[in-house]
Amino acid sequence: MRLGEVSLLTNQVIRMSDFYKALLEVENSSNDAIHQTIIGQETMLTIYDDGSVKNNKNQNICIAFTVEDIEREYEKVKALGAKIKEEPAIRPWGTCNMSFYDPDGNVVYLREYLNK
Repeated sequence: MRLGEVSLLTNQVIRMSDFYKALLEVENSSNDAIHQTIIGQETMLTIYDDGSVKNNKNQNICIAFTVEDIEREYEKVKALGAKIKEEPAIRPWGTCNMSFYDPDGNVVYLREYLNK
């Protein structure tokens, strides 16, 4: 068994999808306001409006991405206007991590493995 999909539930599919497309530097040619697949390989990342009202107090989940160049990604995140939670910092376990909030307030972590 393997994880097949992570779906971010939102009432603002286009806004969230546009943010993640810019962050991940992908284009899906979709402007669907209900459901968009952002990453379609390996584990999928989808943005979905299931019809329920969201409170945007997402305190029980976060999403993490492994990146090649944390400083480049940090500058991109700032340019996207995301609120930075934690600037890049080297961790004892061999990564440089940073975190920020996506447009719905979900915590997103980026990490670069330093000993590749």
